[in-house]
Amino acid sequence: MIRPIAALDRRTVVKAGAALGLAQIAAPFVISARGETPIRIGVDNPLTGTYAAPGKNENTGMLLAVDQLNAKNGILGRKIELQIEDSTSGDAGAAVQKARKLIERDNVDFLVGNVNSALAQAMAQVSNEKGVLHIVPGGHTDGITGVNCKWNVFRVCNTTRMEANSICPLLFSTYGKKWHFITPDYAFGHTLYEGCEANLKKLGGTVTGNELTPLGITDFSAYLIKARAANPDVLLVLVQGNDMVNCLKQISQFGIDKQIHVAGTQQELEPVEAMPPEARVGIWMFEWYWKQPGNTPGLDQFIADVRKRSDGKVPTARTWFGYVTIHAYALACEKAKTIEAKAVAKALADLEMPPEIKMQPNKVYFRGGDHQLMLSAFIGELMHKGDGDPENLFKVNHIVAGDSVAPPVSETGCTMQMPA
Repeated sequence: MIRPIAALDRRTVVKAGAALGLAQIAAPFVISARGETPIRIGVDNPLTGTYAAPGKNENTGMLLAVDQLNAKNGILGRKIELQIEDSTSGDAGAAVQKARKLIERDNVDFLVGNVNSALAQAMAQVSNEKGVLHIVPGGHTDGITGVNCKWNVFRVCNTTRMEANSICPLLFSTYGKKWHFITPDYAFGHTLYEGCEANLKKLGGTVTGNELTPLGITDFSAYLIKARAANPDVLLVLVQGNDMVNCLKQISQFGIDKQIHVAGTQQELEPVEAMPPEARVGIWMFEWYWKQPGNTPGLDQFIADVRKRSDGKVPTARTWFGYVTIHAYALACEKAKTIEAKAVAKALADLEMPPEIKMQPNKVYFRGGDHQLMLSAFIGELMHKGDGDPENLFKVNHIVAGDSVAPPVSETGCTMQMPA
């Protein structure tokens, strides 16, 4: 059922189950369910630009979680309402403006976002100022749960240091000790490079160069020419989203993958599916993957539920990020028996995700000292063509527990200060 609100507001209201076709719905829009005084969740995530695909998939996971919870009487007997805004992919000013709107005008009880690390950090300033609980589903830069940690901010995805620690030793032993980097020139890229550099130095390797690239670039040729001239053992590609697609396509077109080992840290199914088969090369780390060895509780049903609302597409790590974000909030509210931000924050600290929500091996929990989720890293290699399923484009060789690669809280720079 679709019913307009005020024409001046230019929103579209749909039921919580209407996740299908999310990409075609213009933001801002509200997804709600019937019920008195609903719990309002504000989502400030990219629906346009370089990170549109991951942003939309995170939203798909959130919508599924809302449907499931509302079918079971919501949170604390109250239905859940999602209000989704397009932060854009790279405009911190827009993300901050949308965060303020959601909190100050729309009176959301809980804030979610952002895919972009810089935008997530800017939003965290607003949520902390307003005392609103905030979960960052997919912004990776270390400071969010490190030097800039805040009592009200939690993060689902890995830190960049966790990513680097999970895969760098394997890359060093498999490919060699001279590394060259293609790095996105903003917060995420900088901290990811620093993590890789620290690992490489510890292992006894050397950096032959680091090419800083602007967000949204389409032509990587100048950077790739410099990388090839440096003659490294490994070319580490740290860009993400559409930039990953363009970079790996050009690496393949130039034949660089035939001369230099290509690898990286964080890889995602969204760009892998968007690139030609010949560009799918190298060893990478996925933060969650849908095709897992063994029998993972809840996974088959999750895949089936997501396929129903995604034109048959499987869930990605981003889908899981959104899904676990909403369920974690619900679990913490039920534990605290309130939606009051400070009480829910205390309940979230050290909260362990149940098997049907974590859908992976190893213990998955929010570390109390810095509010960072400890989740597994899936290490393996890209495949040109799907194995058993067209979307199974990654072979998982190792699964690493998050708390085995996360620096101790004492080394993150986080000094958590809970309000009185």
